[in-house]
Amino acid sequence: MTGSPVVLGIESSCDETGAGLVRDGVLLGQAVASSMDEHARYGGVVPEIAARAHVHAMAPVVREALDRAGLTLADVGAVAVTAGPGLAGALQVGVAAAKGYAFSLGVPLYGVHHLAGHVAAATLDGGPLPDPCVVLIVSGGHTSLLLVRDLARDPIVHLGDTLDDAAGECFDKVARILGLPYPGGPAIDRAAREGDPTAVRLPRPLTGPHDDPYAFSFSGLKTAAARWVEAQREPRVPDAAAALQEAIADVLTRKAVRACLDHGIGTLVVVGGVAANSRVRALAEQRCAAAGIALRVPPLRLCTDNGAMVAAVGDLLVRAGAEPAPADLSVDPSAPLEFAALTPSARSGG
Repeated sequence: MTGSPVVLGIESSCDETGAGLVRDGVLLGQAVASSMDEHARYGGVVPEIAARAHVHAMAPVVREALDRAGLTLADVGAVAVTAGPGLAGALQVGVAAAKGYAFSLGVPLYGVHHLAGHVAAATLDGGPLPDPCVVLIVSGGHTSLLLVRDLARDPIVHLGDTLDDAAGECFDKVARILGLPYPGGPAIDRAAREGDPTAVRLPRPLTGPHDDPYAFSFSGLKTAAARWVEAQREPRVPDAAAALQEAIADVLTRKAVRACLDHGIGTLVVVGGVAANSRVRALAEQRCAAAGIALRVPPLRLCTDNGAMVAAVGDLLVRAGAEPAPADLSVDPSAPLEFAALTPSARSGG
């Protein structure tokens, strides 16, 4: 093959085993296997179950991604893998597999930060991101507002982060209180379709005139929702779901649009699992249109964890001439988001 190499991306940070193939910013094929059903009975992800599921799913998922792309392993010219953050055992499975593929093929290996992967997912549907852009990452464990320039070369600037629960955590915890299934985000979204978002008054945390304009806090919102449920003899679940969803979408989009306006940036990118929420997407579209801001949101299949987003970062790193990861690439389960490349070394202990 001519031109840039085909990059195989491997994702295993939580409960999805993902593989994707990208070349020159184009997604050639991907496959994802989820162990979600195995965790649902426990109301959350069980790390050991997730790690074992990755071991069983890894090779079949890579084969499926290759088949969908019409490629073989011999066509792969580089391998990228999520090195953190995430569940330690789950990450180890992915890194071990990626090392095996890279070594056997004689191709370079790149370590990738999981959250940078979510940002890069937006490039697979609409092309390169504007430099600069504001990125809102919303997922089960992370809620952050970022200033992103060249994703492969420049440091990622944090404008604001969550001080406690992430938006996805809030969805999961309130869903459990309402008796809805895990994962809570999709369950809340479905229930909210039959509800009235104005029926329950819920707070909008950290939106006062003296609050940090870009910081998030969803712990108090979770508590307020719980108190409302406790006070009802027969709480109307759809109304509670709609009110919670509206509160989260309101806070997220309000702060994100403000960040764009404050910094004179014309593009907002919304990524991560919660970017799949219908109200978050709709309200972001509405507010961006009113403010004259371009909105980029990946298609639903690229919002949740997947290997395509990891391959997308690897592709950017390859084309930017970045140094490959060391042979003793390790994992960092709590890695802060500073750069798209993440190459913890076993010698450095993380």
